[in-house]
Amino acid sequence: MCGFVAMHGNPDENLLKDMLDRIRHRGPDGGGVLRIGQGLLGHVRLAILDVPSGAQPMTNERGDLAVAFNGEIYNHAALRRELDDRHRFKTRSDTEVLLHLYEDDAEDMLSKLDGMFAFALAGPRGMMLARDPLGIKPLYYGRRGGTFIAASELRAFPAMDELHALPAGHAMFADGTPWRYARPFPPKRPVVDLPLPEVLTEIRRRLEHAVIKRLMSDVPVGVYLSGGLDSSLVAALMRPHTVELHSFTAGMEGAPDLEMARDVASWLGTNHHERVYTADDIENALPDVIRHLESFDAPLVRSAAPMYFVSKLACKHVKVVLTGEGADELFAGYEYLKTLDQGMELRQELWNIIERLQDTNLQRTDRMTMVHGIEGRVPFLDLGLLRFVSRLPLDLLAPREDRPEKWLLREACKGILPPEILARKKMKFSEGAGSANVVAERIRSAMTAEEFEQARRTAAKQGLRSPEELHYFRIWREEMGPHVPPALVGRTSDPCAAA
Repeated sequence: MCGFVAMHGNPDENLLKDMLDRIRHRGPDGGGVLRIGQGLLGHVRLAILDVPSGAQPMTNERGDLAVAFNGEIYNHAALRRELDDRHRFKTRSDTEVLLHLYEDDAEDMLSKLDGMFAFALAGPRGMMLARDPLGIKPLYYGRRGGTFIAASELRAFPAMDELHALPAGHAMFADGTPWRYARPFPPKRPVVDLPLPEVLTEIRRRLEHAVIKRLMSDVPVGVYLSGGLDSSLVAALMRPHTVELHSFTAGMEGAPDLEMARDVASWLGTNHHERVYTADDIENALPDVIRHLESFDAPLVRSAAPMYFVSKLACKHVKVVLTGEGADELFAGYEYLKTLDQGMELRQELWNIIERLQDTNLQRTDRMTMVHGIEGRVPFLDLGLLRFVSRLPLDLLAPREDRPEKWLLREACKGILPPEILARKKMKFSEGAGSANVVAERIRSAMTAEEFEQARRTAAKQGLRSPEELHYFRIWREEMGPHVPPALVGRTSDPCAAA
């Protein structure tokens, strides 16, 4: 996991180095700058695979192709075996596979990649950028004068003539426009017609495979453990494949997550760590949280605070963590989904919230882990699992009063966890950590009723949903500067944001 800056056309090395300095937290283990043709690549590295030899930017054998890469290619070993008879590899890194794939297949290489990634690849045909099908890893681009500039985070950019996010599943050349090379849900998806026992077996098999492939690392791997269903399943599936599993949780004193995570950690025999924080800790950390989150969306900021603290704890012990992100979107775990028509309206909303993750929960996971120099991996969003579940009959996924949320996932994973853990009800991340309304309550208590009502009206005029979100927006604007467009900030659909 890393960060990079790429320039093409009329690159400015001093500017590039300044931009790299602003995202140095993404790559505390090293860095480099490489000029190639009209391109200039800069990279900061968090060393996960092939620690001694995987430095970037990396070149091919002839030196006419170079890449700056952020992410993990989980099928890199299989791809390497296919390429071995035509190319001489000099590292064990997954990064090098990108170079040789591009030499053979050009942009058609993208359909062969299984992983989370954003990269810039420069060579004789110009500079190509690409982002994984779900947008797990970030990538922004724009123009400044005659120079094309791309980077891993918004805060890296100076004032630009234009600035955009490269959407998930898209690629582009520096002198062209983005095109879509992949969708999380391919068109014309036939519904899976299997008996329920076979559906359950297939879900469990695919989830276990997704977890195991994400243990790929040359450095220690841990798990974020709230004690709820999703993270507990990930931890339980990791445990047989690890000699020592470190688990991490964070919350305010008395928070449900702390006690539940202790129970699961004890049952699994993990090396468990916890961080207890206070309301003052949240308030003091907010500028740093919002600066790195690059968002003022109220539900996202609330959930980012506990992840910020747990990541700060985890970085003392591991460089990679697995999380339970994505299970609620995949298995219809949100309460508001019960209010939708349980036909195509529900199906469409599930597709929509998964596609929006690139600007919401996946952004939170990326930024709150990377600010502390660790990599977050999300097995529930493995494309093999996601594409199978998205084709299941809706009556297996739809929320019903006579069964718990994520019923299908619970049924598929019976026996992995004790029944009392498997039956736990969903809590939002910030609710389980005990910090959901800390800032909102402090804002309300610091104002008179008239001042609060004025703040609410001011927020509404700015397209914000509450005085709390107005507070976050003001911090965001101060931290990000005047040149970053608010339109680049993704918004959650949480109805509780308008408190």
